Amino acid sequence: MHQGCGGLDKRFLSERDICTKFITPALRAAGWDEMTQIREEVSFTKGRIIVRGRLVSRGKGKRADYILSVKPNIPLAIIEAKENTQAVGAGLQQALDYAETLDIPFVFSSNGDGFVFHDRTGASPTPEVTLTLDEFPSPAELWARYQTAKGLSDEAAAVALQDYFDDGSGKTPRYYQVNAVNTAIEAIAKGQDRVLLVMATGTGKTYTAFQIIWRLWKAGQKKRILFLADRNVLIDQTMVNDFRPFAGNMAKLSTQSKTIERADGTSNDLTIALDKKRRIDTSYEIYLGLYQAITGPDESQKLYREFSPDFFDLIVIDECHRGSAADDSAWREILAHFSTATQIGLTATPKETEYASNIDYFGKPVYSYSLKQGIRDGFLAPYKVIKVHIDRDVQGYRPVQGQLDRDGEEVEDRIYNTKDFDRTLVLEDRTKLVAQKITEFLKQSGDRMAKTIVFCVDQEHAARMRQALINENADLVAQNHRYVMRITGNDKEGLDQLGNFIDPEAPHPVIVTTSRLLSTGVDAQTCRLIVLDREVGSMTEFKQIVGRGSRVHEDTQKLFFTVMDFRGSTSHFADPEFDGEPVQIYQPGPDDPITPPDDAPQTDNEGAPLSPEPDDDETVLIDPIDPLDPLGGNTGGGPIRKVYVDGVGAVIVAERVEYLDENGKLVTESLRDYTRKALKRQFASLDDFLKRWNSEGRKQAVFEELAAEGLPLDVIAAELGKDLDPFDLICHIAFDAKPLTRRERAESVKKRDVFTKYGPQAKAVLEALLEKYADEGVMNLDDLGVLKIAPFSGMGSVVELVRAFGGKPGFEQAVHDLQSAIYEESA
Repeated sequence: MHQGCGGLDKRFLSERDICTKFITPALRAAGWDEMTQIREEVSFTKGRIIVRGRLVSRGKGKRADYILSVKPNIPLAIIEAKENTQAVGAGLQQALDYAETLDIPFVFSSNGDGFVFHDRTGASPTPEVTLTLDEFPSPAELWARYQTAKGLSDEAAAVALQDYFDDGSGKTPRYYQVNAVNTAIEAIAKGQDRVLLVMATGTGKTYTAFQIIWRLWKAGQKKRILFLADRNVLIDQTMVNDFRPFAGNMAKLSTQSKTIERADGTSNDLTIALDKKRRIDTSYEIYLGLYQAITGPDESQKLYREFSPDFFDLIVIDECHRGSAADDSAWREILAHFSTATQIGLTATPKETEYASNIDYFGKPVYSYSLKQGIRDGFLAPYKVIKVHIDRDVQGYRPVQGQLDRDGEEVEDRIYNTKDFDRTLVLEDRTKLVAQKITEFLKQSGDRMAKTIVFCVDQEHAARMRQALINENADLVAQNHRYVMRITGNDKEGLDQLGNFIDPEAPHPVIVTTSRLLSTGVDAQTCRLIVLDREVGSMTEFKQIVGRGSRVHEDTQKLFFTVMDFRGSTSHFADPEFDGEPVQIYQPGPDDPITPPDDAPQTDNEGAPLSPEPDDDETVLIDPIDPLDPLGGNTGGGPIRKVYVDGVGAVIVAERVEYLDENGKLVTESLRDYTRKALKRQFASLDDFLKRWNSEGRKQAVFEELAAEGLPLDVIAAELGKDLDPFDLICHIAFDAKPLTRRERAESVKKRDVFTKYGPQAKAVLEALLEKYADEGVMNLDDLGVLKIAPFSGMGSVVELVRAFGGKPGFEQAVHDLQSAIYEESA
């Protein structure tokens, strides 16, 4: 069984040789096309970004040996190859793990002797069978199995096999985008007409939507399509970037044409579908529009009614997580008008307010890709959290008797807390302190040009914060007055700079203050710092705000970001729903209205009753508190007066840096405790670790594995401040063993005189290797490359030195014995 090509013994072949000489020929013989259907060594995750202070690295990405696709991006099978010294099914568990991530139905393992085949569809009476090399199934056979298992008719299968768009650049969708596109296409091909996709901010929802629309359009399934979003910048950027291949067939539901500059420096004029009298040109096939542009409270604003109800076959609603009953109805009434169309909702945050749920409308998501998965896969940036507690926030503020405000009026005697600050009571010293801490962070991080968003209570607070930050950064403001800017709905100068803030190439503005404008939908790829100086009541908004920093931008080395929290808003991290599956609040029966009855008592996410006044977890359309609200301010007889109190003072009482682990949990314990727990997950006992250590010929491999899991030992070594061998670090931190320094281990070996059996030259080499270990911590002592450098280069050539041990096997054995001697005391 082990004899291969030309009498080769397979047991001595590498894994790559097994692939080339046995697996690939078997695939070719079964009818798989090497150019279009077989991909080898496919990396499908980027590798998690690991942050250690200012040192940032990537863990190892996941890589499949083979992925077989019936057509590009329509994967059917995965094969894990192993060396022939292992069993034929040795790679199956790893392949099944990968197949679950990649949503691949058929799984194979091979060592070159044959295949073990696992059918994940559940349609086979025997899920796992062994096949000979010449029994590998053909593409047609696997597709037929898949089609049957999924219940796809021939017509539906033809839609599911429609080609992806390929611009010839070599750009391919990421694995989760493939999963989302294929799952949505299959659901629609089988007749599902309401589809929800949940994808974390920064994971390419628009590109995913484009591929779904492209394939349905090209398959002739959907001829007229409407793409809805809630921000002008999203529509414009979509038209010139992801949707560009639709040019000529695509128009915007707007009366004003606009020239947009693309990332590559070229510019495009947007095609519009409306004339100045808002008459619609119905000759296009792809329409893009804002909810606000095609509907409104007045009958004259409901432009969508100009289309017949059956005009569109497909509607895609981007960011379909609107959070209040009024806002919700804007896109709901459009969808109700075109109720016969297939409707796809895209959202990063399906968790809803108490008023309504998109899950009630669309049904459960057909596919979800979470923030946690994105960070773990390395596609999204991890983040640090800095919690800053100000004395006035923690203890509250009670005015002294007779305290006068800025206008000379007495301040009402009560305890003011974080809900009051900057909303009804302004402590200017508190604002200055926040600005100082932001500036201090930017200075200490070494990058005062790091793009920063400061979320404030309202537009007036954002104006005061801008002023405080200007005063703290007068030197940089003198160089460019746009260093700090306020970007809010009523500030034209600020709004005009929004494009520059989100442009990675434009250095200014650097720090922007805002209230709500930047909390959703704005693609700030290079944002490195998010400051929360207002409470964030809803999980939906909290995820959106965090999403402003979650994009990775490798060109500018934006690999992680920081959230600085002055208001306790990051308590959302402790909520089990923070990155769990979507939830719904209101569950109507078949005959119930989509919105709960007006007299129904409102409760929060934990079931507690809500106050009659709107809280921050509701999207307020008319703000009675913000006198600068562009929609007309409060309706209760004039703006609420803010009380300004000067000279009260404020100090920092606690400042704590907390890290998120890969599960999205805050790590607040010491680095030592964290390392101990992580090591014990890897090695159950000291005995378990010693067995692994002694069986590993190349000791460095143990540490490389730990580093790939996000557990680098050099960081904890630096904290302990001892020159410890990593072996001792593990024994000491995880199992409380007495640690020895490398020098102590080397001296112990010398005392035992373990080199006496070797000749003078070999003995000199081993003593020099021991010194190198003691001084530099070199772990790979059997690497022949070390013999090319001093002091070995002065002892003779590599060949001569190895010959002193009787050849390479003798040298390797001597080094192995030396390493055993180094660790003998513990082992």
